[in-house]
Amino acid sequence: MKIVILDGYTENPGDLSWKGIEAFGELTVYDRTPLHDEAEILKRIGDAEVVYTNKTPLTKSVIEKSPAIKFIGVLATGYNVVDVDAAKGRGIPVCNVPAYGTDAVGQFAIALLLEICNRVGHHADAVSKGRWESCPDFCFWDFPLIELAGKTIGLIGFGRIGQVTGRIAKAMGMEVIAHDEVQTDSGKEIAKYVSLEELLAKSDVISLHCPLFPATQGIVSKDNIAQMKDGVIILNNSRGPLIVEQDLADALDSGKVFAAGLDVVSIEPIKGDNPLLKAKNCLITPHISWAPKESRQRLMDIAVGNLKGFVEGKPTNVVNP
Repeated sequence: MKIVILDGYTENPGDLSWKGIEAFGELTVYDRTPLHDEAEILKRIGDAEVVYTNKTPLTKSVIEKSPAIKFIGVLATGYNVVDVDAAKGRGIPVCNVPAYGTDAVGQFAIALLLEICNRVGHHADAVSKGRWESCPDFCFWDFPLIELAGKTIGLIGFGRIGQVTGRIAKAMGMEVIAHDEVQTDSGKEIAKYVSLEELLAKSDVISLHCPLFPATQGIVSKDNIAQMKDGVIILNNSRGPLIVEQDLADALDSGKVFAAGLDVVSIEPIKGDNPLLKAKNCLITPHISWAPKESRQRLMDIAVGNLKGFVEGKPTNVVNP
């Protein structure tokens, strides 16, 4: 069986092993494949029966022109890069990797918040550049330092990742409220479920953990920002299009929103004309919440398990049954 991985570098830049997948056949791994070059994508797929992708698009055209494909594995949770209906029409299961990064992503949301509140990186750099040594006082700080205990964090989306974030926030002494269409017993142990309107009005910090659906696209917009507290902090390491970026940039520049911590944006890699790049008090990281080695190893293990299930006639994590 011929197996190809079209863009394996972000999952495995060299600190993991592909041996689990290689055990099932002749494996070819490409670090990257041009995303918009269909001819090159087709050339690299060739006569492979198993194709893994992360961000390389497998469009209807690509699928139709690759008659050997029998299995498509996505090295991620999101699978919008694959035309799942076209694959289904060919009887090709598309298998994703859910729930591999829950703890890592929840941890990173809090890391963004703590960086906003303490600016550890900035002050450590300042010390290394000699500013403390030359300081006339025994200490200095360049940003307002914020204590989180007693403040309210509102979590929009309260599934696995939202609940991990909520547990950490609660351990720091924060009041935790959440908005989700589905209320669970595990969620009720951590937070009080409220309406979106109440969450917007009461939260000192708002953290986004919901999927990207038509109903949630642009959920942070000028209209919803207007309902928030003055000086609110907004976090997003879920999906970039949950935020209307120009509206958030305007709110940051006006001071309505005190700060934002973002690990995702609407177009990735970020474009130079993204208004958030020049907005006040906006921290942006390059979509790395998911990327600790432990998290990527779980992703690898599940991806191997998906192929094993397919070979054994019992495919798992199929998104187009």
